[in-house]
This record gives sequence, C-alpha cells and structure tokens, in this order.
Amino acid sequence: AANNAHPPMMLRVNRRQVSRDAYLAELQAAGIDAHSCELSEDGIRLAAPCDVHQLPGFAEGRVSVQDEAAQLAAALLDLAPGQRVLDACCAPGGKTCHLLEREPQLAELVALDLEPKRLVRVRENLERLQLNAELVADDARATERWWDGKPFQRILLDAPCSATGVIRRHPDIKLTRQADDIAPLATLQGEMLDALWPTLDVGGVLLYATCSVLPTENREVIGAFLERTPGARELDLPGGFGLQQPHGRQLLPQENGHDGFYYAKLIKIAAQPRGVSG
Repeated sequence: AANNAHPPMMLRVNRRQVSRDAYLAELQAAGIDAHSCELSEDGIRLAAPCDVHQLPGFAEGRVSVQDEAAQLAAALLDLAPGQRVLDACCAPGGKTCHLLEREPQLAELVALDLEPKRLVRVRENLERLQLNAELVADDARATERWWDGKPFQRILLDAPCSATGVIRRHPDIKLTRQADDIAPLATLQGEMLDALWPTLDVGGVLLYATCSVLPTENREVIGAFLERTPGARELDLPGGFGLQQPHGRQLLPQENGHDGFYYAKLIKIAAQPRGVSG
C-alpha cells in the first residue's frame, strides 16, 4: 500500500542557519501544518505538500526538501572536523549538502557523479545553501582518473540501484524495471565498492546506501564484499530505525512516512596487501 500512496513532503532544516524547533514555529506562523520527523533530528514532515517558495527562507537556504530516510546518511557517517569526505554518487546533492550542514569544519568534500549535467543541480543546491564542495564528473570506478591519492576518512556510496524503495515517487519504475535489470546493478554496486575501498584511509568509514528494498542489491552485495575484502569489517548501526539484516539495516516505505532505504556501515581495519586488487 505504501508504494501506491502519495508520498509525504519532508524537509531538512539547515542547522547552520536555524534549529528545527525554530523552523517549526516559522512554519506555524506561515499557516503550514508540520511535525518533527521521528528518525532524523533535522527532519520535518508537512501535513500536506506545498510549493517550495511558500517555505520560509527556502531561497536563503534555511531548509531543503529531502526524504527522512535519506537524511539518516549524514548522521550515520560520524563526521568530525578535519576529515576529507567523498560523496561518490552525489546528484542531485541533497546528501552532499547535508554532510556540509552537519559538519562545517570538514577539510574537504569531494562530490562525484558520472553525469556533468547532473552536477548542475548539485551546484545549484550548494549555492542556495551557501556551501562549498569540489565537484567532479567521472565514473566512481575510474579512480585512476579522478583520485589524487590522498585518502578519504569518510566515503558515502549512495549506489545506483533499482529504486524499488521510492516507487511511489516514480510510479513508472513499476512499468520500466525488469527482473533482469537487478543482476547488472548488483555487479555495478560491487565494482564501485571494490574501486573506492583503496581510496579510504585505514580507520576510515564507508557508508553504503541504496533506495532499494531488494536483498540482491543490499545485504548480498555487502556480504560478498566482506568475504572478498579481508581489511573490511562491518560496524553496527543504531537500532532505532528499519529492520536488522544479516548485513546492514533495511527501511521499508511507510504510508505516511519515509521511503524505502538501505544502509550498511564498513570500517577499514587494514590496508590491502600490495599486489592484491579490491
């Protein structure tokens, strides 16, 4: 039923500019009915969708539109001042911006996406929110082209997927997605993990995310990666959201709540031996 329901409109307050409680008061004053999200401490759910330009301070970057499940990524990454961070599949830039909002003192954030035209939207979001990131258009797997050799302490890999967790936002997925689309996506997801892992610092954390509800793209991808990557260990995620899986946690679409999403958190405990790929 949740896949057929009209999705609620969720907001993310820019904590650099305003607290959630203060922004809820601004919405109330503007006659917009809204409530705090339960899972995201930056999230607000509107009782009914509205035009973004009706939202107080939208143009000035006080608030953005982003589903609550997607808002969890920034908190799960455990950001700290001085870190170098990679957002590996960044468009349209919601998570990129949230990372920068949550930790203003990052050393650098590299925002990577395959399509240059998709980075236009990322740049627009950064400018509206008065944030800065290094934008790179390339295939995340082609690290020899875009990586400068300096390790990242945090990587967000929001991998290309079937989008089966967001069907209600894109109903055409039900018509266009075929069962035999999934295996190539799982292969791509594994290739991305293998390529990005050497760019992660020892002691660094990679957060793997999809908007899929299919085990083939989620826990099975992570399980296979852990088996072939001796220097990788899974970290427990907080238990306050989703369903525990053999690897990671799965959020299912909620009729009046968040989208379907998957997260798994990995730490690099040792570098790969020389001459070993992956």
